[in-house]
Amino acid sequence: MTRHFLSLSDAGGDTLAAMLNDAIDRKAARKEWPKARPDADAPLAGHVLAMIFEKNSTRTRVSFDMAMRQLGGSALIMEAGSTQLGRGETVADTARVLSRMVDAIMIRTDDHAKIEELAHYAEVPVINGLTDLSHPCQIVADLLTVVERGFSLPGLQVAWLGDGNNVANSLIEAAGQMKFTVRIGGPSGYEPNAGFIEQARAAGGEVILTQDPIHAVKGAQVVVTDTWVSMGQPGGEKHIAAMQPYQVNTALMAQADPGAMFLHCLPAHREEEVTNEVIDGPQSAVWDEAENRLHAQKSVLLWALGKL
Repeated sequence: MTRHFLSLSDAGGDTLAAMLNDAIDRKAARKEWPKARPDADAPLAGHVLAMIFEKNSTRTRVSFDMAMRQLGGSALIMEAGSTQLGRGETVADTARVLSRMVDAIMIRTDDHAKIEELAHYAEVPVINGLTDLSHPCQIVADLLTVVERGFSLPGLQVAWLGDGNNVANSLIEAAGQMKFTVRIGGPSGYEPNAGFIEQARAAGGEVILTQDPIHAVKGAQVVVTDTWVSMGQPGGEKHIAAMQPYQVNTALMAQADPGAMFLHCLPAHREEEVTNEVIDGPQSAVWDEAENRLHAQKSVLLWALGKL
């Protein structure tokens, strides 16, 4: 059965734990190595990943490319403007063709229904590099960063500030899979997807919605935010005005646990959703988090291709 990674639930909590352990081990084994040197076992030698980008990318593009190189395989980039996808060829036909030529497909797109259709017709694994609904690969990297900093995932206290966007949805999903608490602090009308909240609570995670930013971060071990307006999202000025009380600054971080860490998936709009003092401060782990996209992606690929 083909292993797609469209959401964290496709893998499940036990598999996510195995991915994190694998990522930690592979990262440690590469210490001081040149970045493009393949891992000692090169488990994906001879494999190729097709990367479809219908949205701009830095971390997703570089991390997946380097992940395949370090695993011994290769990757090819397909830009939206230079392929037939969306220019007359159906998603189903693209899936059928690529399945004959590559070993896996990663797509970064807008409409989540598109990735579901791609996975339905593909005969190779399809990996969600981002959709308007979720961003599971980002959360695997975030969990890896949290574990590296010495936190245990079960019982973890996480605060999310701002828009209930795709990253927030996947963070909530992780709360259910790994049994931790996430408090969502944001304005009315900008809540995360209700389906993710219901699913996480049913799985044993605790999800708390609040419009009080201090209540959201009080005692939190991890404080997370993202840009207030996602790529291509309409109504930017109104959106930003509603988010102003949820800026992560030194005063708000002071309400969190004294040893709390700050995460942001990047790119950041500095002095908007987060101040320079926080993102560049001692509690920030955003650069480790960004690097960990690479290590997390490797484990996602290995699982999808039946190597983990």
